Amino acid sequence: MNSVISKIRRELEKNIDKNIQRTSQNFFKEKILCYGIKSAIVSKIGKEYFKSIKDKTKAEIFDLCDELWQSGYIEESFIACNWSYFVHKNYEQSDFKIFEKWISSYISNWASCDTLCNHTVGEFLEMYPEYLSELKKWAKSKNRWMRRASAVSLIIPAKHGKFLKDILEIADILLLDKDDLVQKGYGWMLKAASQSHQKEILHYIIKRKTIMPRTALRYAIEKMPSELKTEAMSK
Repeated sequence: MNSVISKIRRELEKNIDKNIQRTSQNFFKEKILCYGIKSAIVSKIGKEYFKSIKDKTKAEIFDLCDELWQSGYIEESFIACNWSYFVHKNYEQSDFKIFEKWISSYISNWASCDTLCNHTVGEFLEMYPEYLSELKKWAKSKNRWMRRASAVSLIIPAKHGKFLKDILEIADILLLDKDDLVQKGYGWMLKAASQSHQKEILHYIIKRKTIMPRTALRYAIEKMPSELKTEAMSK
């Protein structure tokens, strides 16, 4: 099966765009490893090669994902994220530890974090909400990506109007986090939740606006009407 990974890597190398390679780093404060390929092309390559492995067991597919993660290349991480989501109908509770390992061991940038957590982890949580308690442990981690993951894993469920109590509990844990990427992560989570629970999210923000970092606050109120934004931003 490793031949599939070799073929993918050759395909990625064929599609390198020097322009993208040169400018990709501009979107990240941390150093990233990238081929330099448009995300649409990466997605297309991943989908095409998934056809050749779709009849493999989920465990075999996750092993391939693990191999992609280990490379450190951001494009390979995107393919791993997509492949792990493609088999979401077969998720089992034991898969949580695999996803947790990928975050703690391999993730080193916001794009890989969000791609995995928005879809793979978010879908898992909708299927197995009893694992929400584990996110609260992530929120207390020393690893910035685990902390961001605790929030961005709830973006899609939040848009579906789910897990408000847990979202607010995680926001409280992350409230004074000094890392701007964590602040943006939980602000984004609150923004997503505000689409179904505007009143509750506004109340949460107003109560904490004197101590909430402005970065998180601005993200959280982004979808609110202008008069509510003014109320939230006033000192």
